[in-house]
Amino acid sequence: MYQYMVLMMMTGLFVTVCRFCIEQPMDNLTFTNSILLVEGLKVTPQSSYPIFILLLLVYVFAMGCNIGLIILISTEKKLRHPMHFLFCNLPVNDILGTTVMLPPLLRDILREASERYMTYVECVVQAYFVHTFAAASHYVLMIMAFDRYVAICNPLQYSAIMTNNMVVKLSVSAWGLSIFFVSIMLGLTIRLSRCRSKIENPFCDNASLFKLSCENVVINNVFGIICTVTIFIISLGFVFITYTKIATVCITSKNKALNSKAIKTCSTHIAVYIIMFVSCAIMVLLHRFPEYSESRKLAGIMFHIVPPGLNPIVYGLQTKEIRQKFVKRWYRNKVNLK
Repeated sequence: MYQYMVLMMMTGLFVTVCRFCIEQPMDNLTFTNSILLVEGLKVTPQSSYPIFILLLLVYVFAMGCNIGLIILISTEKKLRHPMHFLFCNLPVNDILGTTVMLPPLLRDILREASERYMTYVECVVQAYFVHTFAAASHYVLMIMAFDRYVAICNPLQYSAIMTNNMVVKLSVSAWGLSIFFVSIMLGLTIRLSRCRSKIENPFCDNASLFKLSCENVVINNVFGIICTVTIFIISLGFVFITYTKIATVCITSKNKALNSKAIKTCSTHIAVYIIMFVSCAIMVLLHRFPEYSESRKLAGIMFHIVPPGLNPIVYGLQTKEIRQKFVKRWYRNKVNLK
């Protein structure tokens, strides 16, 4: 239920942002630039269809896995535990991240470079959800790391700590912080007038938006960097400390079989986190270096498709209860088809 409450909050903020953009007084120049040209990916006509098919398959796989996990957890009574509801934040966020970026990108791949248009309001909406996805990715993985820490380091107190009330608090905090900072960041950007009409990126984000202005954007740059660095430091520090403590407990414990399984699970979690962290950091950093624009585009696309495709496998199917229910339902459906 709390996921729906958060999505309603996001929708409300989305409407507010759009209304703010539309109601601003526009001179002739701003009106002319209300239609933006998206640079997109630089692909040859020969490679456009293979790239389209590849990205489409990745999108279908990521959406299918994440939606399937949400349906499985919500319909299976034995999976209705705080741990599994907490995990639902991950597929919800992954669905948001892939849907807001990949369908427009797929559409633009099949278009000529001179025909990749988007309205300013659509660009602001996409940027809003792109940054919400990016911020929530860090916060959600932090609360997932906390859940694993309690389960492995304090197993006897897990039920007392990870209650339904705690799950709601952690989830609302993760989404609330993401929405709060993104709203301020984009609020500072949409107040600017525009003298350009080209988005030098495959999708819209805050940096691409304030680069449309000829005004002084120091405040936007500074606030964006401060927010990004703060999230990175808190996220990296929290995950590092948490998994270090988990590894310490596993190494010093006498249950070798359980420890080996816990270390294996945690190592895959860390691998997915590193992929997400590095691709996100490259995307943000290279916005300041135009000569590396193609590398920035690749990092941005990887950030939106690799973690959403890996998270259901790494976090979902490695959980024994989810894996057992998934296999059971798979065979049941297979038998029914016969």
